[in-house]
Amino acid sequence: MASVPLYNMEGNEIGSLSLPDSIFGVEFREALVHQVVVAEEANQRQGTHDTKQRSEVRGGGRKPWRQKGTGRARQGSIRAPHWRGGGVVFGPHPRDYRKDLPVKMRRSAMRSALSAKVREGAVIGLEKLAFDAIKTKQAVALLKALGLESERRVLIIVPEYDKTALLSTRNLPMVTLRYAPNFSVRDVMVAHKIVLVAAAVEKIAAAWAPEESKEEVAVV
Repeated sequence: MASVPLYNMEGNEIGSLSLPDSIFGVEFREALVHQVVVAEEANQRQGTHDTKQRSEVRGGGRKPWRQKGTGRARQGSIRAPHWRGGGVVFGPHPRDYRKDLPVKMRRSAMRSALSAKVREGAVIGLEKLAFDAIKTKQAVALLKALGLESERRVLIIVPEYDKTALLSTRNLPMVTLRYAPNFSVRDVMVAHKIVLVAAAVEKIAAAWAPEESKEEVAVV
């Protein structure tokens, strides 16, 4: 099993957090991870952009001037694309950007991304995350205790929805808080450091482990 250092909320190292190799110790597959990240970003697009064609622009029902005898180029409408205020040629219209990928591909990409971060030394364990009140300064104090106050992007993974922790970290632009297993491959890949609460490992293992290998998670 892979392992990462385990800290308490005071920033003291109290041991190591064992991680199942079936999730945190697999080979990095760059092409697969890239494909899944592209799909995740595409699925977040609203696709509501729209431009008006010449038939949708108001005005232009009358011919601007007669066809011949003026010395000017012939024109049929002041709402033609080459006129100011005219329609748009080949502009964007509402569409669905969604990309569907097989579940096995998405799970494999997640395991690959998590394993890469563990090998980079970008993952640390946290014994528990418990704030007694909704205060941003508590979250800042935790980051300082863990030596992460200067990191540009920190992903904190908690075992379940925690309103106090969420509201305490949401004003920190460098911090993203997710609860297992509701986080994406993109969340993992863009994070410079990942703080993994010990209790979240079991939920990650249940969600992302291959069917053929179910390993027990232990805290040493």
